[in-house]
Amino acid sequence: MTDHTNDSTTARSSDAASGRYDLVIRGRVLTVAGEAVREIAVSDGRIAAIEASGTGLAADRYVDLAADEILLPGLVDSHVHVNEPGRTEWEGFASATRAAAAGGVTTLIDMPLNSIPPTVNVDALAVKRAVAGPQAHVDVGFWGGAVPGNTGDLRPLHDEGVFGFKCFLLPSGVDEFPPLPLDEIERDMRELATFDSLLIVHAEDPQAIETAPHDFGPGYAGFLASRPRDAENAGIAAVIERARRTGARAHILHLSSSDALPMIAEAKADGVRLTVETCPHYLALSAEDVPDGATAFKCCPPIREEGNRELLWQGLLDGTIDLIVSDHSPSTEELKGTGDFGTAWGGVSSLQLGISLIWNEARARGIPLERVVSWMSAAPASLVGLERKGRLEVGADADFAVFAPDEQFTVDVHTLRHKNPVSPYAGKTLTGAVRRTVLRGVEVDGETPRGLLLRRGEA
Repeated sequence: MTDHTNDSTTARSSDAASGRYDLVIRGRVLTVAGEAVREIAVSDGRIAAIEASGTGLAADRYVDLAADEILLPGLVDSHVHVNEPGRTEWEGFASATRAAAAGGVTTLIDMPLNSIPPTVNVDALAVKRAVAGPQAHVDVGFWGGAVPGNTGDLRPLHDEGVFGFKCFLLPSGVDEFPPLPLDEIERDMRELATFDSLLIVHAEDPQAIETAPHDFGPGYAGFLASRPRDAENAGIAAVIERARRTGARAHILHLSSSDALPMIAEAKADGVRLTVETCPHYLALSAEDVPDGATAFKCCPPIREEGNRELLWQGLLDGTIDLIVSDHSPSTEELKGTGDFGTAWGGVSSLQLGISLIWNEARARGIPLERVVSWMSAAPASLVGLERKGRLEVGADADFAVFAPDEQFTVDVHTLRHKNPVSPYAGKTLTGAVRRTVLRGVEVDGETPRGLLLRRGEA
């Protein structure tokens, strides 16, 4: 990719109606109309024009993509645990947003845990924003939390711009964010329906988890048995039932069990206002390949068998699953690398690798890049109502990822930008690399934080 300023030999004047732009990028571009060689112009941080190659849009600066590069819309990751303040040694806004940018993610939505305080009231949201603002290298928004007793905080948090509310059906792993009983979930759904907000749910049934075997140690099979598909299936069924009764919008987080796909499809066909996500670790990894003691693979719900993985891919292709997000949930090396699946922290760090992981798997299945980008950019933006994000079209924010779909690289955890160098993908060779990331027309350099704090309804 070549960057240069205007001179008479590199551009001809555009007509008066189009004016002069801050930036024009020329090369292969993936827009809502598909891939083609185009010129895309930027003014004041927004896409101002998209024209055929050779139009000769006039600008102060030009960027020419290399022959092996394609311009994608910046990715949107609506499921990221930044953990700051309170557990900044696990992850922080500076490190997380650098990792996001390195992976082509230009917008992330931060989960209400595992920070201290959790984002369950307006005061806690103010603390989170004050910490994030000076450090954000990409745009950042916030989820609120729905926990026992805070129904009265939901509307004030909504009015302050959170994008919806997260709850757990079972213990979250941190004491300050307790699970929400089903009767309170229904009550909160009825409250959220009055202002059309969204409840996003970690849906595993606690009773099914409690009665499952708990034979932990270095073997992955014991951990997998402790988080059975039945627990996820029952949790999802409970959420669907309450969304059906209340008319509220509900979203299933990190779908792992393919068994739940038929009931999800049926609920959607019936008009239940339901959306569903899955994650790179469920689409790129399988239980059969997890080595003994490799607790970097531990997450909840768990990575399941290869046959389950293929059914999740089918669920994406047929529209039952709506989007792919990271569920980036890091911790310290000490907490993650115990070698015992009973004691290790459950979470996978993949914020920087998402597009590469999914494209690596998708191309092997004959799935085109535009489908991958839709799942990882337009669909998450739509989930949270970010109308100017996730697509390359006139009026959208000039957020771009320069992607080399044929470049191969091997994952080295010490080159990843998140805080702790732990990843189940260490040593894995991937095809598809992000070379540069652009936020509102300016390349993210990892040195100068220029991300904005987003509010629902304002972007």
